[in-house]
Amino acid sequence: MPASSLAHVPALPAMGPAILLRALFKRPRRPLPSALPEIVSEYRLDSLPLDDIARYRAAFGFAGEHIPVTWWYLLAQRAHLATMLQPAFPFKIAGLVHMENALEEHGRATPDQPLLIRTVLRLLPPSSSGALRCVLETTGSADGTPVFSCSSTYLIRRGTSGGAKPSEPDSLPFGSQVAHWTLDSAAGRRYARLSGDWNPIHLYGWSARLMGMRAPIIHGMHTLAASCAALERERNARATRITCRFQAPVSLGSSVALLAMQGEEFVVKSRDKIAVTGNCMLL
Repeated sequence: MPASSLAHVPALPAMGPAILLRALFKRPRRPLPSALPEIVSEYRLDSLPLDDIARYRAAFGFAGEHIPVTWWYLLAQRAHLATMLQPAFPFKIAGLVHMENALEEHGRATPDQPLLIRTVLRLLPPSSSGALRCVLETTGSADGTPVFSCSSTYLIRRGTSGGAKPSEPDSLPFGSQVAHWTLDSAAGRRYARLSGDWNPIHLYGWSARLMGMRAPIIHGMHTLAASCAALERERNARATRITCRFQAPVSLGSSVALLAMQGEEFVVKSRDKIAVTGNCMLL
């Protein structure tokens, strides 16, 4: 879509208090459907927020002046939330679990070049255990040329305990430690200031407990961004694609270790548990 046509596309909503409160208090539609048509949304971003990108790079230690591939999720997340707030999405948003994510850089955009952010939300078939998931596929393009893509899978409803579960190893025989960091009690709030994601489960002990959590946990995309930056520094290269599966939450106050495996694979462990597995393509 040419830039002149984007004037008719609504602006990408910011992650402000109003939209977050709407997300927290959105109620599911009854009865819940087992299927729904694709939900498509389009938003425009008039220009890249260079100061925000610079703060993001500094926070995670990204070298150079490039846009980290994980930063694009901050735009995709805004589109995801706005899409799920549409009446056509019949499920509540609070309690959704981010399961998998894939981000890829396809091209470059100049700072003042408008972007079209297009999202398609699909409900996946229920798993054998009855678990219900949705996937949101977002693309950002400038003058019709793809700039980035993001695919995020969220768990809507857990399955029964009798369903088959994939086995996860408790230890990894191979891999070298690339980085190690410790999350202090304010790590979630610092990332919230960068991302706009003020989900209460990431902020304080009391706010996490209000949402049914025993303790606050760090944002999964914080872990992915920190891993991406460490891999870039270790390889002296730039990530153009990164995929991950979030397997266990990482509590604030815990230590985190990033392990580089064979090829492009990596693993994040915390408290001797595998928290994230993924793949990072660097150039």
